Amino acid sequence: MGDQASDWAPESAAYIAQQYEQFCNNPGSVDPSWQALFRSHDSSHDNGAWARCQPSWQGRPFDARQGNGQAGEILANLTTADAASGLVQATRDSLSALMLIRAFRVRGHLLADLDPLKLNPPSEHPELDPSFYGFAPADMDRRIFINDVLGMRFASMKEIIGVLRKTYCGTVGVQFMHIQEPEQKGWLQERIENIHNRTDFTERGRIAIYERLVASELFEAFLHKKFPGTKRFGLDGGESLVPALEQVMKRGGQLGVEEIVIGMSHRGRLNVLANVMGKPYVSIFAEFHGQGDQVNDSHGSGDVKYHLGASSDRDFDGNRIHLSLTANPSHLECVNPVVVGKVRAKQRLRGGTAHNRVMPVLMHGDAALAGQGIVGETLAIAELKGYRVGGTFHVVINNQIGFTTMPSYSRSGPYPTEIGLSVQAPIFHVNGDDPEAVVHVSRVATEFRQRFGKDVFVDMLCYRRFGHNEGDEPRLTQPLMYKKIGEHPTTATIYGQRLAQEGVLDEAKQEKIRSDFLAHLEKQFGEINRYKAGKTDWFEGAWTGLTIAEKSDVRRSGATAVKQEKLTKLSKKIYTPPERLKIHPRLKRIIADRYKMVMEDKQVDWAIAEALGFATLLDEGTMVRLSGQDSGRGTFAHRHAVLRDQETEEKYVPLNHLTKKQGLFEVHDSPLSEFAVLGFEYGFTLADPKSLVLWEAQFGDFANGAQIIFDQFISAGESKWLRMSGIVVLLPHGFEGQGPEHSSARLERFLQMSGHDNWQVIYPTTPANYFHALRRQIHRKFRKPLIIMSPKSLLRHKHCRSPLEHLGPGWSFHRVLYEDDVKVKKIRRLLICTGKIYYDLMAARDAHKLDSVTIVRLEQLYPFPEGALREEIEKYPKAKILWVQEEPENMGAWYFVDRRIEHILHQIKHQEQRPTFVGRPDAASPATGLLSRHIEEQNMIISKALDIPVEKLK
Repeated sequence: MGDQASDWAPESAAYIAQQYEQFCNNPGSVDPSWQALFRSHDSSHDNGAWARCQPSWQGRPFDARQGNGQAGEILANLTTADAASGLVQATRDSLSALMLIRAFRVRGHLLADLDPLKLNPPSEHPELDPSFYGFAPADMDRRIFINDVLGMRFASMKEIIGVLRKTYCGTVGVQFMHIQEPEQKGWLQERIENIHNRTDFTERGRIAIYERLVASELFEAFLHKKFPGTKRFGLDGGESLVPALEQVMKRGGQLGVEEIVIGMSHRGRLNVLANVMGKPYVSIFAEFHGQGDQVNDSHGSGDVKYHLGASSDRDFDGNRIHLSLTANPSHLECVNPVVVGKVRAKQRLRGGTAHNRVMPVLMHGDAALAGQGIVGETLAIAELKGYRVGGTFHVVINNQIGFTTMPSYSRSGPYPTEIGLSVQAPIFHVNGDDPEAVVHVSRVATEFRQRFGKDVFVDMLCYRRFGHNEGDEPRLTQPLMYKKIGEHPTTATIYGQRLAQEGVLDEAKQEKIRSDFLAHLEKQFGEINRYKAGKTDWFEGAWTGLTIAEKSDVRRSGATAVKQEKLTKLSKKIYTPPERLKIHPRLKRIIADRYKMVMEDKQVDWAIAEALGFATLLDEGTMVRLSGQDSGRGTFAHRHAVLRDQETEEKYVPLNHLTKKQGLFEVHDSPLSEFAVLGFEYGFTLADPKSLVLWEAQFGDFANGAQIIFDQFISAGESKWLRMSGIVVLLPHGFEGQGPEHSSARLERFLQMSGHDNWQVIYPTTPANYFHALRRQIHRKFRKPLIIMSPKSLLRHKHCRSPLEHLGPGWSFHRVLYEDDVKVKKIRRLLICTGKIYYDLMAARDAHKLDSVTIVRLEQLYPFPEGALREEIEKYPKAKILWVQEEPENMGAWYFVDRRIEHILHQIKHQEQRPTFVGRPDAASPATGLLSRHIEEQNMIISKALDIPVEKLK
């Protein structure tokens, strides 16, 4: 190439610069020879992808004038010693300038003016200094060819630096160069640089921003005055959030958004409810006075006002947007997957893949975002097929403190948004005291989400004017920070001064805006005594036709029976895969055996009952969605909902090939996450109550990884927030010598949380009961979560089968199962148990021909079936009553059932006043990890229950 230097045109330098710029943005877009040349001098282009800006070449500072910089090395291959007319110098200048420009794109945010309090002012970075690239002060005015970069073709270094600082180091800092997709990165670069990262707002637009700041500020001040010392977790210091959210709604509506689902913690929640969602001020004031916001709050326990959700409609330039704020507890980030799950369901109801029509917006605190693992779990599912929603809009209310912990003690990285880099989300850092900049980045971020369907972050650096709550004294722990805050004017004041100086809004007009708004608040406050709560929105929209649960046994059973002809017809569809499908020989035998079991033996095992439960609902048009870490195959290789061709790996899902008008069946092998995935599925049920949604733990023990979702949402959501859910949770449970982590789903925890008819906890022992339990979730007029202790060894137990007819007419879910062939007068021992232990008891009793023992199975533990159990116990007035369980005495169902059974015994005046416990003794660990000890313990339980020597069981 060097031999051809004399043939080069005068703009060769420009051509080289252009090729290098193109190579930096997308290595594959230039000729391979250029790629090889540039890459030989640039170690950061690994595998043809730009990883990060690296202006040091092979460990040497870039110095074009010394000839050891990259430009000089490139020119050594392009020119000869007699190169004329300054080509070498011009090319070196161009490439050096491009390297500097690129450094600003990558690291310019480090110099941005982001902190309103100026607590930690940015320091100069060496790679953002022109001297790092060989430019001396005397070179700053020399014209450099940069080929229309930054909107300039020729510019001096002084001009380039000015534009770069204005674009990347103002009150906005941007991180986007980590994005691997050239189109996304190129779009952001063009969108930012074309307008120097600022939006020129109209005069009316600027006044509107000021009005929203005033509303936000004065609302908080009004509450502070009227209800001094009362916790409200105000937005004071972060008022720019309100105009930012309105911009998301306005620009989003222009780009197709019809609905926004919001999740946020308590900080600023009341302000968002009032000034973004339009909740009447009088309603919030009434809550501070202790009045409920809904006419039938007596149904539940209610919650503090800054945890409650709401919904409303807003109109922006003719675009009507429905807003819903998801209720959530003080576990700050746990609402994230719930919101995303709701959005997925709403998107499906609006047309499946219409991701741009429903947008999730999550608001985070800086400390919570950096500190809580659920953030990472939720981001981890963002791009997965079963959970994708087309991007979440994240807003960080960066108060620069977490309770009393400063950032240097609460995170390792420079920003709380470091987690966003893991999903290649663009991150906009912005000074909260520059509301125009906040609104600007909110606009750009909305456009990015709508265009590319990816997550995006807006990190608004602000402050917390009061302590963690309004009764806190923050100077105890942060005296210097709060001295600054005490002297710092409000955002509205700062912006108002700016508008006055620029002739947009004088002080008199500003004062009128403030006084008018205060008058409005006073008027609303005066309406408190006349305020009447509105009706709840329980059963509107997707919930139309549903109602509150009644206590009646008839209504609660549901019409779940299915005619046998329908069952066999669907079985043929499920167990007759296409001939073209080359199925694994072992699985082929399983399918054939199941077909025979249904068609010839007229029986069903657990897997068949489940498949038919799903199939009958699908046949009726109901969607069924199942997710978990091994849901397709099933942890115990029992389900096989997805068949795979052994040669092509083509997936075939039999349940999606039943009828032309059937509902959709989705089964997703989830990532190794319980917290986020369960939260997602719960959120899905909040928005779509007419689909059957199930989450399956790999082993029941693993549910404790999602304990917050159980504690705060599933068990208490209806009582606290009047929000029902029909989620089904499958928790494999049973003591089979597999150790402490693979035995117990912690049944006792779910029973301890049972109350106020909040959910159903069952431990079924027959496939038929499982079939009816699944179907009754849909075939009732109300929704309750269903917790199922599902089986492991029973999946293949020869006695764990049900006649096909038990799925048909005349049958439904039985909360209590008893034995038919019993000579009542002979019974001297009545064993009451639940779950798998029944089969061990039955086998031992029958083997020893003990006709004086009968076993009653408590299939549903909550709501406790007192009436049905009483009927069974009454049959045996002289029998000894024993409760038998596998779990240790301090676990399992014993502490839940003992007093309830005792109550029944007192009611019927039974000779036994209390049931006798039979099970493992108290323990710290759920189960032993030694098989021999497990067998010994199990034999001891059977021995005590049946009153036979343990030696006879060995």
